Amino acid sequence: MLAIENLHVFYGGVHALKGISLNVPEGKVVTLIGANGAGKSTTLRSICGLVPPQEGHILLHGKDIVGVKAPERVKLGIAMVPEGRRVFTNLTVFENLLMGAYPRSDQIGIAEDLAKIYTLFPVLEERRSQRALTLSGGEQQMLAVGRALMSRPRLLLMDEPSLGLAPLLVSTLYRTISDIHREGLTILLVEQNARAALELADYGYVLKVGNIVLEGPAHDLANDEGVRKAYIGA
Repeated sequence: MLAIENLHVFYGGVHALKGISLNVPEGKVVTLIGANGAGKSTTLRSICGLVPPQEGHILLHGKDIVGVKAPERVKLGIAMVPEGRRVFTNLTVFENLLMGAYPRSDQIGIAEDLAKIYTLFPVLEERRSQRALTLSGGEQQMLAVGRALMSRPRLLLMDEPSLGLAPLLVSTLYRTISDIHREGLTILLVEQNARAALELADYGYVLKVGNIVLEGPAHDLANDEGVRKAYIGA
C-alpha cells in the first residue's frame, strides 16, 4: 500500500531523515521503534503531508504523493492519530468526531461510522455532549482514534498512542487497535513502547538518528538481543 524510497527530511540544518526506505503492505501492521529524536514522528508527518521531504518518494498504491497537500491525502485514505492526541478541547466529543468526517458528505455513512465508534469506545457515547477538555487522557486518546477513523481511512498512522497512559489503559487501547486491524485496516504505528508495538505488528523497523538500522518480522525483532536491551528493557 505504502512505499517510502530514499526519503530525506531537514529541519533547518538538522538532517532528520537520512534516506530511509520502508514498505507497508496492505492489511498489515508495521511499526517504527526507536528512541526520542530517531525520526519516527517525522516519518509520519512526511507521509501525511505536514513535513515536506527534500528528496525521495512517498508512494501510495504506486503513485507518488510528494507535493500532494495534506487535506488531499486525507481524501486519498490517509489518516493520523497525532502524538499528544491533539483533540479540539473546546468542542464536544460529538463535534470532534464530526471533524474527522469533515471531507465527507455521505450523511448515512457518517451516522453508521459514528455508531461503530461508539461501539468501539462506549465511553465516548456516554460523554458525547461533554467538551473534550473534560475527558481523561485515556478518553482523549480514544477520541483521537475515533476522530481519525471517521474519515474512513485505508491507512492509519498512529504516533505514540500509548504515551502517558496507565498500563491497564494501554492494554485496552491495543486490544481495540487489534480489533480495528482485524477488520482490514492497514496501520503504521510509531511507538516508544516497543514491547506492545512488536506484539501487535507484523513487521518492524528500528530507527536511529534518522537511519533505519534494523528491520524484520516483528517476532524476530522482539527476540533480538540488541532490540531487547535498547528498547524493551529485557
